[in-house]
Amino acid sequence: MATTIKHEIGSWNTFHNNGPFPTKALYVTSLEQKGNMPSATDRYNDAAKEIQRLIKTALDSHQGFRAYGSAWSMSHIAHQKDNMHFNAAMNLKRAVSADEMHVNSSFSQENLFFFQCGNIIKEISNFLFDQGKSLKATGASNGQTIAGCISTGVHGSAWDVGSVQDSVVGINLIIGETADDIVYLERHTKPALNDVFANRIKARVIRNDGLFNAALVSLGSFGFIHGVVIEVEDRFLLNRYVKKIDKGKALQLAQTMDFENSDFKIPGETDANGKPHLPFHYKVFINPYVNDSEYVVEIMYKKPYRNDYPDPVPKIKTAVYRDLIRLFAHIAENYKNSIPKLIKVLQTSILPPVDLEVTGTLSDIFWDAGFQGPAYACSVGIDHRDSPKALELLVNLAKNEGPIPGIYAMRFVKQSGATLAFTKFPVTCMLEIDGLIWNPKDSNIGLQKFCTRIIEVLKANNIAFTQHWGKNADWSFPGLVQYMYGNKATEWMEYRSSFLRKETAELFSNDFLKDTALSEYKIDIPDTLAKSIV
Repeated sequence: MATTIKHEIGSWNTFHNNGPFPTKALYVTSLEQKGNMPSATDRYNDAAKEIQRLIKTALDSHQGFRAYGSAWSMSHIAHQKDNMHFNAAMNLKRAVSADEMHVNSSFSQENLFFFQCGNIIKEISNFLFDQGKSLKATGASNGQTIAGCISTGVHGSAWDVGSVQDSVVGINLIIGETADDIVYLERHTKPALNDVFANRIKARVIRNDGLFNAALVSLGSFGFIHGVVIEVEDRFLLNRYVKKIDKGKALQLAQTMDFENSDFKIPGETDANGKPHLPFHYKVFINPYVNDSEYVVEIMYKKPYRNDYPDPVPKIKTAVYRDLIRLFAHIAENYKNSIPKLIKVLQTSILPPVDLEVTGTLSDIFWDAGFQGPAYACSVGIDHRDSPKALELLVNLAKNEGPIPGIYAMRFVKQSGATLAFTKFPVTCMLEIDGLIWNPKDSNIGLQKFCTRIIEVLKANNIAFTQHWGKNADWSFPGLVQYMYGNKATEWMEYRSSFLRKETAELFSNDFLKDTALSEYKIDIPDTLAKSIV
């Protein structure tokens, strides 16, 4: 049987030391050994029983219960003051079999895989590579668990593909302690798997677009995500370039996404008529303190897979322009203990020289995280057409009300169908500000106030925005979520209230949900809201 070890920890912290947060107990569940229980399905179902036991214990004690993975979120979204469950040891994975395909499925069986919640992106990528497959997109690195990725909306950087959650076609949730509380959830307009699959994991089926979209970016609050069915694709390669280009041209591309008619060209990345190809990925790096005439851009083009490409890992391991915090850590490595000196360096330094060109798979390029330690990250989602204006406003904020130890970047992502996805615009620009946590005595403004001012400045200039659920923000800012999502926030709460009992809604709540005013349990919501739609 699956076994759980309980640790009385007193406090808990994130990967980037954004706490500590008071916490009573941490649970770690290990699967039954394969030798004792050969069937992966049996071990999966056995783990579900163990999770239900822990849920019942928490319910009986009138306490909260919350799962987490790699603790990469810098907000307090993963924290629960009573009981936290570490998922990383729950990492079963398998292909979907032919007899599990729904008769009306539009998906290809060979592209559907079932992953347990604790699988990290790196092990998923390695597993899929051996099957000749690949995820469609990942975040900037590969250490998050799959359940954590989709719960917080990890967005990646593929402006015509979407975020990690947009590849999910089925979700297995444990929402309580009874047999009826194991649920397999899909869209009713796009079914993937049939009752054979659901019966194997002992789940009841709900097919409902509205409920699925609400539960897709659930903030960990629709129940314990035990497993997900993901649509993948054939392996592919990315040609990665890091170039300096004219600042105006970089911002024009950000605002228009019109690469085909741009005079920005990379040799070999044009069609027969000399027009630029559409990139898979476009990212702009900005030092807010230097009025440089050129910006550094990272741009990638998708190519068919071949076996004879040079090993990219040696170059990627040393590349400075990977994720934003790695770039900042490279700049700051000699000044970590002196924020005033670091800021002076930022005010007088251009960004480091551009990297070499490299070709690799998605998992090669978006590789291991290069930095662990105290760090912050603020990230706002805006319509890409507003990106130059929003960048100007937030650069001026850092310069005029700071300074702050951080640098900026912009990434671009396709719109998500999830109800509370922060990638809600047709093409969302994720404007990121990353750096090292600082003492307010070293600046005119502290991190908390800076986060508040980001909201105030964007609102004052009538720029619609969202904020990354897993990043630093003033999450208790009055009316923030309603301002960002309007009726969608109410819709999300209504689906949650219909799906969960009042006591289990409270069980899966935490301070983050209360701070964002999303924990409200709506009464008199029809049960049919969370039922299957035929």
